[in-house]
Formats: sequence, structure tokens, C-alpha cells
Amino acid sequence: MSVLAEKAGYQLSVVPPYYGSQPGIQVATKIPPDASDEYLQFVKQLGVEWGMCYNPQPPTVENLRAIRERFERHGLRVYSMVNFSVHNMPEVTLNLPGREAKIAEYLQWIRNLGAAGIHYTTYGPLANGIWSSAPEPVRGGAMARSFHLDDPHKKGYWNGQVWEGELTHGRVYSKQELWDNYAYFIRQVVPVAEESNVYIGIHPDDPPVPMLGGVPRPIFSSLSGFKRALEIASSRHIGVCLCVGCWLEGGQSMGADVIEAIRYLGSRKKIFKVHLRNVTKSIPQGGFVETYLDDGYMDMHRVMRALREVNFDGGLMSDHLPEMVGGYYAAEAYHVGYIKALVQAVNNEFATSA
Repeated sequence: MSVLAEKAGYQLSVVPPYYGSQPGIQVATKIPPDASDEYLQFVKQLGVEWGMCYNPQPPTVENLRAIRERFERHGLRVYSMVNFSVHNMPEVTLNLPGREAKIAEYLQWIRNLGAAGIHYTTYGPLANGIWSSAPEPVRGGAMARSFHLDDPHKKGYWNGQVWEGELTHGRVYSKQELWDNYAYFIRQVVPVAEESNVYIGIHPDDPPVPMLGGVPRPIFSSLSGFKRALEIASSRHIGVCLCVGCWLEGGQSMGADVIEAIRYLGSRKKIFKVHLRNVTKSIPQGGFVETYLDDGYMDMHRVMRALREVNFDGGLMSDHLPEMVGGYYAAEAYHVGYIKALVQAVNNEFATSA
């Protein structure tokens, strides 16, 4: 596939060769680890090759390998695997009791992925979850997640846990503590990731605001924070899961718009995976509601074109779907179709201009 990639004008990626039947941007979809045969048939009908999988239980080498092999028997491949137990870890982010045990669990997770032949995972840096306000309607009455910084009832959610109030962990933490804890963690992760041939994309803070529940978010809420974090890691195996939705949530507070971020990170081959999501407006403009890809304030064609400009050749998927009539199948089919059309459009544009 590297020959095809070169002929198509793509630079070879630092990530393992995740080329499917065509080089370039790879469209993927979420697949549960215990997906039914009907679900896998739905994925095939979408016309995608890649599955973004999550939360295998227990996350042993044998279970991971079994999931990968089952997908392959259905003509699908595992691009990403996420383990919720070690995705967002307050113990690590805040240096709480149990930190060393959590780091050891994370390192074993990375070793297991490599041994099972799965080479990418996403890491979440949050200490008190993804914060939201009450759902709100978007086009056609579909309910979707919202967030308003001034909402007194907003809460953080992750993997069955809920956080709320002014101090979710009993006190206010400093920005320096967050930086020190990140450096302590990532410097232990890097050698294991390199030995295991596993690539780790760090997800932005969601939402990217200065502080929630007494916990600052100084690292993954801006392009400058990501730059410094990647410099600390100093490894080709540590990059970014670029969540377009989070970047749009932050708006001008991110220090660079999402197009600038793609150009900076993509030109350095640091974008390992992309989440496509649109929002109605940014937090500095009063908060946001997640919406359809074609219904928010960002033109997603611009985003896809920027990814093509930097020769992005990793996986890309929809994220946080509105609750459409017809359920998940309808929502994902709509968004995958829209994404595939965007990919085809920008590829045609580049072919014409070549």
C-alpha cells in the first residue's frame, strides 16, 4: 500500500500502515466488542473497513486478539481500542491514592494491545469527566448534548461516575500540579508504547475550559498546551486524537482555530485519529449544543480539506450523535454517508488540481 500512497500524493505516515483498500483518509465507525452479527453487517453496509472498538472485558491479550480476529472474519479491521478503566484516570491526573496501581494497569494495557496486534489507542486526560448541561433539541427536534459554563446544574460524567459542585476532589488544584502529574505519567508510558509498537492519541479536554470542579484544564485545552505536552513526551508514538467538536467548543480560547491546529499537528504527523463533530457555537459565545455535521457553525468541508492538505492517512469517525428517529443506525448511517461524501469531494478536488 505504500506505493499506492506515494502515487496518490500522500506522505508516508509515522503511524503503522493503516491503509485500507485505498490510501489516505480512512472512514471508520464505532463497534462494540460484543457486536452482534447484525451490527457487523450494518457496518459492512456502511462501506467502511475500520472499527473503533471500546471496553473489552477483561482486556486480556486473548480477548483482544479474539475481537480482532472476529472482525477480520467479517472483512473488518480494528483501528482503535479504548479501555474505559484506564482512559480517564483521576488517580493519575491528580496524583491521588492508587496512582501507581493505575499507571501499572495502563502500562499492561498497552503491552496487551501490542501483543494482540492492535496498534492504536486514545488516552483521555480528564480528572472529573466530560461535563454537560441538560440535553437540548437541534434540527428536527433531535435531542443532543449541551454545555453552558454558567449552568449551576452542569455535571461531569465518565464510566458510571458523576461529579458536580465547586470542588469535585475536595480542593482547588494548581496548573503546575497537572503538568507535573502528566509528565510523571507520560515519561513512564513512552518506553512501553515504543516497545509494544502502540500509538497513543491524546484527546482534548471536553469541554476545554479553564477549570471545572476545582480542577484546572491547562494542558489539553489549547494548541500551545498540546505543543508543550508533545514536547515532554518526545516520542513518535505519542500524538493527538483530534476531536474537532472539542476544538469548536473552545473556539477562540484554543489559541488557534481547528484549521490552524490541523495544519500544525498534521504537518508534523501528530494526528493519529479524528473525531468529527459540529456544535452550534463556542463556549465563549455562551455555550454549545452538539448537532449534525452540516448544522453547526463550522463548514466541515473546510475541515476535511485541511486534513487532505496535510496528507492525513489515519482513521476518522463521527462522534456524539444526535438522537434521531430510527435510533443509532439511522444517525450513524447519515453521518458516515456525509463523511464519505466529504472525503470523496476533497480527494476529487486534489486529483483535479494535481
